[in-house]
Amino acid sequence: MASFSCASSTNTISLAIFSLCFLVHQLIQLSAAITLPPNVKVPGLLIFGDSIVDPGNNNNLPTIAKCNFLPYGQDLMGGKPTGRFSNGKVPGDLIAEALGIKDILPAYLDPFLDPNDLLTGVSFASGAAGYDPLTSKLAMAISLEKQVELFKEYLAKVAALAGEAKAKSILSESLYLVVIGSNDLGNTYFGSQLRSNYDIPAYADLMVEGATSFIQDLYDVGARRIGVFGVPPIGCLPSQRTLAGGKARNCAESYNQAAQIFNSKLSPALAKLTAKFEHGRAVYADIYYPILEIIDNPHNYGFEEATKGCCGTGKIESTILCNQLNPFTCDDVSKYIFWDSYHPTERAYRIFLGPFLEKNLNRFLCDDAIC
Repeated sequence: MASFSCASSTNTISLAIFSLCFLVHQLIQLSAAITLPPNVKVPGLLIFGDSIVDPGNNNNLPTIAKCNFLPYGQDLMGGKPTGRFSNGKVPGDLIAEALGIKDILPAYLDPFLDPNDLLTGVSFASGAAGYDPLTSKLAMAISLEKQVELFKEYLAKVAALAGEAKAKSILSESLYLVVIGSNDLGNTYFGSQLRSNYDIPAYADLMVEGATSFIQDLYDVGARRIGVFGVPPIGCLPSQRTLAGGKARNCAESYNQAAQIFNSKLSPALAKLTAKFEHGRAVYADIYYPILEIIDNPHNYGFEEATKGCCGTGKIESTILCNQLNPFTCDDVSKYIFWDSYHPTERAYRIFLGPFLEKNLNRFLCDDAIC
């Protein structure tokens, strides 16, 4: 593949051309397969979490947190709605693609799942799930406890399909990603007030307790390469701007501060947990500031709209409110960071994930002695 460089830019080049140069670089970076460190292989990708990485596990659940209808999925698989909370691919798909594993990371509960897909990974994530058990219960989502049960069931299927030795190799060498936490703060803490007996630091502690317990469960089953995403700047989601950002729909700073408090507690908790592991690691990965950078400077990344989603008015609609009968859905999704009022577009994910993987992938896969 031909190399791409913006190094020759001079002071006479306009900001617009520089931004385009940067954007093309990021898109090329994620489109190409990632080069793994020597002697490191990743046979599969296994993902746990919420709607950011749910490719359709919620489709047959009695919950409103599902989107197996248009316009969701309008830019994927010929416009087929699969249950992904975006216009196209979601992070699990893009990371599997970048690792050269496969083009699409399927939902474990997909009734049409090809058994061979089990060997290269699936997602157990469920839209509206959280670290706080109450979060999943309120939304009738698949709790993290249940996601671990499904993971154990998955491993039995892999062993039956490929044999015990192959199953052990997949178990120990696959990459595990955990993407969850936004619903705890946005829906349970600020939205429902059902945890109003906690202040934010105390509720963050409750979330961290749930996180470390879940990571320990994964490790006990046999997971060894675990990457844990922090919570993004949820106060800048279009829905939270509408609900808590005032007339100007600014970022809701109390929500963002809560996310930062949680992240500041999660990172050292994971480091402490990893120190106890005889083999393996659970690595915290910051997504708060990289995503905030794109939201704060959308034009640098080729976007025109950072405060509203493409679907509907873009201010509050998601899931059932974002449907094909909504007359306000945008004509050009490429101009938008957000697809609905809660979830980014495929293009926004691609731009974020390129540098994110470059920075964090080796940390997920191996320690300094190996990489």
